[in-house]
Amino acid sequence: MATIIDGKALAARIRAELSGQVAELKTSGVIPGLAVVLVGEDPASKVYVSMKEKACADIGVFSAEYKLPAETSETELLELIEKLNHDSRIHGILVQLPLPKQINTDKVLESISPLKDVDGFHPYNIGRLMVGKPTFQPCTPYGVMVMLRECGMDLTGKEVVVVGRSNIVGKPVAMMCLQQNATVTICHSRTRDLAAKVRQADVLIAAVGVPEMIKGDWIKEGAIVIDVGVNRMADGKLVGDVEYTAASARAAAITPVPGGVGPMTITMLLHNTVVSAKQSGR
Repeated sequence: MATIIDGKALAARIRAELSGQVAELKTSGVIPGLAVVLVGEDPASKVYVSMKEKACADIGVFSAEYKLPAETSETELLELIEKLNHDSRIHGILVQLPLPKQINTDKVLESISPLKDVDGFHPYNIGRLMVGKPTFQPCTPYGVMVMLRECGMDLTGKEVVVVGRSNIVGKPVAMMCLQQNATVTICHSRTRDLAAKVRQADVLIAAVGVPEMIKGDWIKEGAIVIDVGVNRMADGKLVGDVEYTAASARAAAITPVPGGVGPMTITMLLHNTVVSAKQSGR
């Protein structure tokens, strides 16, 4: 039976360390600040924003929330971001996605100062990640890498299979694994014989967003399974992208859903914000 990789416990430990770092910064007059921008009334986004605010409060980070109506224009949003780019109280800017259809998401993300891009989505930061000189790393992939390190997993020479090719998780986490000397295969909706690819994986990272798409009997004996997927079923139950029970019988270690990768995402956002505050010196 697989060891459960407890993201909730790991996140709590890291947040306790961050809380100490924030207290130390405050003695030199620096209060880490995160601006969270929410456009519209998307229910899931509202939940995420409230979770981020609570996490900030728990470790002593100053949180400024900007709730804008769904009809906000692209120009208005860009003006707000420009203001935040120059606000010395703010060390990190997070624009909650998805944005309403009248707003160009790429344009908005590119307008955030790379020095305050604590989500790690700006092309500058993605480019630095690509060449192995990261500044701010995308939070979910960063959390995944911390969890693998926590497992004591040396990726050198290991077969890592990433299912999903998004700019938010799949592509960056593949690059991070490659930089740890893994042999990385990226799979997606058009991959032929996905089951055969998954069966080769010493480490499987599932980030495709389809409930229990990856079957338990696809998992290699002794593999480590990181399930990034969070899918709400008709009965309200949350499940991942992997058949958890069946996969647990074969894997050496596995992340649960919920309580696995999710808590690590917000934790790494806090980490990036604290790092930004340290770098700014104000």
